Amino acid sequence: MTLKEVFKQRFEELEEQASQLESSKKVLRTEIIGTGEFIDRYLLLSWKVKVRNLLSKVCGEDSQHFKQFEREEENRYYPTYEIFKAFKAVFLAAKEDFEGGYLSSIKTLVQAEVFDSELEQANELFSSGYYTAAAVIAGVVLETALRELCDRSGIPHGKLDKMNSELAKAGVYNKLNQKRITAIADIRNSAAHGKQDEFTVQDVSDMIKDVSRFLADYLVD
Repeated sequence: MTLKEVFKQRFEELEEQASQLESSKKVLRTEIIGTGEFIDRYLLLSWKVKVRNLLSKVCGEDSQHFKQFEREEENRYYPTYEIFKAFKAVFLAAKEDFEGGYLSSIKTLVQAEVFDSELEQANELFSSGYYTAAAVIAGVVLETALRELCDRSGIPHGKLDKMNSELAKAGVYNKLNQKRITAIADIRNSAAHGKQDEFTVQDVSDMIKDVSRFLADYLVD
């Protein structure tokens, strides 16, 4: 799964959740607002947090999409249906621009295309039964990503384990991600040395997916 596919899937998931939110709509009466259409407050909060996170990664916090979403959050204390529709409008605008290829800075776009190309190659090799080669390529993508994160954080390049440790220590990502990266690196090393008995086909499949998610979480500005 490439970076674009990861984000596309997330947009689709959140659009489906928006439909579920709409189905929670009820007509209620309150002392302050009076009679109106309301939706589940906690479902709305959960959806807003996830959408805000997605917009920050895909559009960037300086984008009009993200800024408008923040503006809609100001003084929005009551979960009315009209308020939800405003949030949804911003979300759908971002989704449309993403699908049309109108988002991301040039640097981010070039970087994402390079990673996507490599991961597509890994996926194609995996689909053709070349699991060892797929694991090696996915591992190279991960190591390249760690080098980029080190550059952003002012951490010197080194061996993968060293960079992984330093990035976790610097708070770039948590210990759970550090452990998963270590596991991915172990699969890559076994594949690179032809030790196919040390990993399974499912390990390689999960590895490629995990690298894609990692890129989506930490390499997109």
